[in-house]
Amino acid sequence: MTGPHDGSPGSALRRDVFTFGPLEEGEALVEPILGSWEANVDHALARSPIDVCSSRGEDVVVVGNMGVVRVLQVNAGGRDTPVREGDLCMLMPFGKLDRFGYAELAYAYDAPHTIGLLAKQSKMDVRVLLPIPDGTPYSLAQWATYGRYYTAWDNWHKAYGCWRTQVADDPANHLVFGWGGGVAFAELLLAKRAGFRVAMTAGSDERVAFLRENGITPVDRRLFPDLSLPTREQRTDRERHQRRRDSVRRFGELVDELSDGHGVAIFVDNIGQPLYDITLASLARAGVVTTCGWKAGMRLTHLRGAESISRHILVNTHVWQLQESPAIRDFQEAEGWIAPKGSEVVYDFDRVPELADDYAHGRITSYFPMYHVNPV
Repeated sequence: MTGPHDGSPGSALRRDVFTFGPLEEGEALVEPILGSWEANVDHALARSPIDVCSSRGEDVVVVGNMGVVRVLQVNAGGRDTPVREGDLCMLMPFGKLDRFGYAELAYAYDAPHTIGLLAKQSKMDVRVLLPIPDGTPYSLAQWATYGRYYTAWDNWHKAYGCWRTQVADDPANHLVFGWGGGVAFAELLLAKRAGFRVAMTAGSDERVAFLRENGITPVDRRLFPDLSLPTREQRTDRERHQRRRDSVRRFGELVDELSDGHGVAIFVDNIGQPLYDITLASLARAGVVTTCGWKAGMRLTHLRGAESISRHILVNTHVWQLQESPAIRDFQEAEGWIAPKGSEVVYDFDRVPELADDYAHGRITSYFPMYHVNPV
């Protein structure tokens, strides 16, 4: 991505020659195979919540920080490395780490001098390459969706741990709800494994059917068309406010039905400001709001007194802990906690601008959009 654009996500992308220097010690030359289209790529192209070019002080940024690559060459400097030439690996999106192994800056996003997967070749530190298991029964496309699953793993375990500090009851008596998206889908599968009732919104026939096939109660978002807060232009529209009140009331009745009138024990809300008041209103006593994304707004407000009296806990996480990556991969391999076969949609490299626009405008029904760069 580069310089000014006309406002559409696809126009922020430019096909050009990108050069980088020789491999330094501890770096690998790779060729991307499949890239996963993540929300952070959409944010980068929209220049919101930050302009990554300005933040990094670079005129041109190659985005794309999750996907599968083939290792072409390694400059090990005479040391043992976790990867070898020919390995197929997943890129862990860690740019700058804190002392606990969490990401302060994301690779190929706001971390300077990092080169993403929207390139025919790239180079990266071998420490952020995690080999795919030999002889795996899962396809490369299934593995390329890992970012949503690893993020969900971290967020779920933190949220569940917080919930358990206050509630010792059987999870079967409690509801975990998600507003939608690939991370929420993966997280609800973990909640289901833990014994919770699980439900999630979806806005298309395809997604409703997909959730049902995977044991998640689908909530058709189209039945509540005015749940989101009115836009600035709609704030004086009384009919719009009345329609929202009606949608909110009916949504609340559904939550009561699904939760036996107790509300949501753990609410996965990666949407943000337009729905946050409904998230809080739907929450059970001693409930948890957990988030690892901000698709439609970063700034939130709530009444601290009301939230304290209700003993609500708000959990915020970002990415996951780098050193946990091999264990999460091994859990996926052993337990089949991975994108269902055929659930992804893949765009050719030349169609990446189209993918960007389709994602931004909600035209993709799959939770796992990706792009193909080089042949396997």
